[in-house]
Amino acid sequence: MLTSLSTPPARVAIEPGFAWDAQDAYLFDIDGTLLRSRDRTHVNSVASSVRRVTGFEVSLEGIAIHGSTDTAILREACQRAGLPAEVLEAQIDAILDAMSRTVAERRGELDLYLMPGVEEALSHLARRGALLGVATGNLETIGWIKIEKAGLREWFRFGGFSDHFPIRSELIGAAAGKARELAGQDASICVVGDTPRDIEAARANALPVIAVATGRYSFEELLEDRPEVCATSLADLLAHTGNGA
Repeated sequence: MLTSLSTPPARVAIEPGFAWDAQDAYLFDIDGTLLRSRDRTHVNSVASSVRRVTGFEVSLEGIAIHGSTDTAILREACQRAGLPAEVLEAQIDAILDAMSRTVAERRGELDLYLMPGVEEALSHLARRGALLGVATGNLETIGWIKIEKAGLREWFRFGGFSDHFPIRSELIGAAAGKARELAGQDASICVVGDTPRDIEAARANALPVIAVATGRYSFEELLEDRPEVCATSLADLLAHTGNGA
């Protein structure tokens, strides 16, 4: 059963004049923003897939995975392990496929819980006519498996994933392009994430951002990067603006 953890004292900062819930489309990060995992099924799939495909042993120790992408994490792990670049380039598609298949085969082991206010926020934005998508460092298969298992699939119409975009700003750009195809070329688009990398990627695409301190970064750390909205959680943001369920 999906449950929410207790949250720190509520704090919300909104840039004057920014209507956080009146944008045409929203791009939600998954891990740390919508949900978190108690298991290591996804994380462990990197090393097991590299081993299965190439025979090399890799480790994620010392790699900053929060706010990164599966493809970037894989490349860094392989580089640190001394896997020849030509071997990685020849096998990277097979490794990524093995990662997706591993998580799919072990989806029953995923132990996920929702962040506070996620379902209420998605419902609120949908009622206001917003188009909802995901923009995540997960591979596409893995990202949708998490969304489906968390019971959130009904809210999202499209996504941007790291299969072909190892750089987060590029996958945000790709997701924004899909949003404009669906909502119109002049659609206002907002990124929702939990790390400084989400803020940086939004800025690289000239998009506003809602930062939530439900991942590894605190409210104070996220606020330093001056997002349009910074909140301790989506539940706190809804309550602060009088839109709580």
